[in-house]
Amino acid sequence: MSTYQWLLVFHVTGAFLLLGGGAFAASLNLIALGRDRPSDIVLLFGLIRIAVVAISIGTLLAFVFGLWLVHEASFGYGDGWVIAAIILLIAANALGGIGGRRDEKTAKLARELAAAGDAPSADLRARVRDPISLALSYGSGLLLVAVLALMIWKPGA
Repeated sequence: MSTYQWLLVFHVTGAFLLLGGGAFAASLNLIALGRDRPSDIVLLFGLIRIAVVAISIGTLLAFVFGLWLVHEASFGYGDGWVIAAIILLIAANALGGIGGRRDEKTAKLARELAAAGDAPSADLRARVRDPISLALSYGSGLLLVAVLALMIWKPGA
C-alpha cells in the first residue's frame, strides 16, 4: 500500500471513531431523556464516558492524519474546505466539551440522588432535559456531520 492509502486508513478510522462515538453518546443521551431513576441516569451518563474516549481518539487520528493527507495529496492548507473543516472540528469539540461539563454536573447530582434512595427528582429530570446542554451536545454532532460533508465533497478542490 502507498503512503497515501495508509494515511487514508488511519484518517477514516479516526472519522469512524469520532462519528461512531458521537452517535453512541447521542443514543445514550436520548435514552436518558426517558428515565427518571437516578441510578439509570448514572449508568447511562457513565457509558457516555466510553463514547468520549472514542471521540477523543477519533478526533486526534482524524485531525493528524487528515492534515498529513492534505500534504500528501498536494492540497493546500489554505484551501477553503480545509480551513472550514478545521474550524468546524474545533467548534464541535468546544461545544461538546462545554455540554459534557454541564452533563458531568448532572451525573454528579444523579450519583448523589442514587446513593440517597434512588428516588426520582424533578431537579434531575430538568437537568437531563436542559435545552442548553442538549443544544450544545447535538450542535456538536451537527458540526461533525458538516466536517464529514467537507471531507467527502471537498468543495472548491
